Amino acid sequence: MKKGLQALGRLKTGAMNKTEQAYAATLELRRHAGEVAWFKFEGIKLRLADNTFYSPDFAVMLADGQLEMHEVKGYWLDDARAKIKIAADLYPMRFIAIQAKPKKDGGGWALEEF
Repeated sequence: MKKGLQALGRLKTGAMNKTEQAYAATLELRRHAGEVAWFKFEGIKLRLADNTFYSPDFAVMLADGQLEMHEVKGYWLDDARAKIKIAADLYPMRFIAIQAKPKKDGGGWALEEF
């Protein structure tokens, strides 16, 4: 396969893309501020069905002990949106999609809760 035709966003397990690295830095700032107690990149694997799993980008424990699953996306593919919706229906945690806002729109992060 030619390099130009390889799928974008497919890195080795455990390797963060640039958007995930930037979001990890945001989580680290929130940890230092006392809002986040703990977070782990690709630290949890959830079973959705037989032979079907979903690994959120970040498992995040807030200071109050609440557990959240954060999915960082540059753009959405249909299967990824379906998996996070199914996971949100099956598991008693908050599932939040994170997208970087363009600098022209003020930067920061856009959140979508499932």
